[in-house]
Amino acid sequence: MITLNETWQERYLDRFYRKRKNWVNGTQQFHELIRKHLSEDKQILELGPGPQNKTSAFLCGNFASLDGLDVDEEARKNPHLRNVYIYDGGDWPIKDDSYDAVVADFVLEHLENPAKTVAEAFRVLRPGGMFIFRTPNLWHYVSMISLLSPHWFHNLVANRLRNIPPGAHDPYPTYYRMNRCRTIRSLMRKAGFDEVELVMIEKNPSYGMYSRVLFFLFMGYERLVNSSNLLSMFRVNILGVFAKPHTAR
Repeated sequence: MITLNETWQERYLDRFYRKRKNWVNGTQQFHELIRKHLSEDKQILELGPGPQNKTSAFLCGNFASLDGLDVDEEARKNPHLRNVYIYDGGDWPIKDDSYDAVVADFVLEHLENPAKTVAEAFRVLRPGGMFIFRTPNLWHYVSMISLLSPHWFHNLVANRLRNIPPGAHDPYPTYYRMNRCRTIRSLMRKAGFDEVELVMIEKNPSYGMYSRVLFFLFMGYERLVNSSNLLSMFRVNILGVFAKPHTAR
């Protein structure tokens, strides 16, 4: 039944995605990946949590403890974090071997020096600890447009295309220096990590929420890249799990 207040966006998402058998959105899939690799007794550091996000709420509700590390003081407003560390993007103000997992949800694309970040994550993880992340794929049309556009243009159109209401936080600057599978594997290997899982996903067209034409255009793209594993390199997001070895090499 369609209610008077129901938007076309909600109707289309229900019809073409949410009511499909076994459908889960990207956030649900990311959270299930985390749950798959971490037991409930783990202590977690979230990289770039911001003032609030669904992953912070999930981590807080399912694991022993959750702290946050961010360059923005706004992270102190995040109600799900036990402790918050604010840093300048360089060395992390955290002792060695402090956490069982580092989780980063849409953060890697904002890193100016990803090699430094990966090295610091390795340092603060306990042996056997996991670095788990979700990040955009550089070879997707959204990332390519963002990379090739000036930041003011990205600020102007990004929230509008996703139908996010006025007043939402502007997108942070993006660099895409760790947003290809080959680059990710290289950086993680050099830091000492072992690959556990690396997958590509394409979900509902979140950047097609501004108009019906864009919705159907981007939905066609989603159907295409999900039709064959040969096209997986063009899917929108990369989900990764890498482990710090139990013993030093």
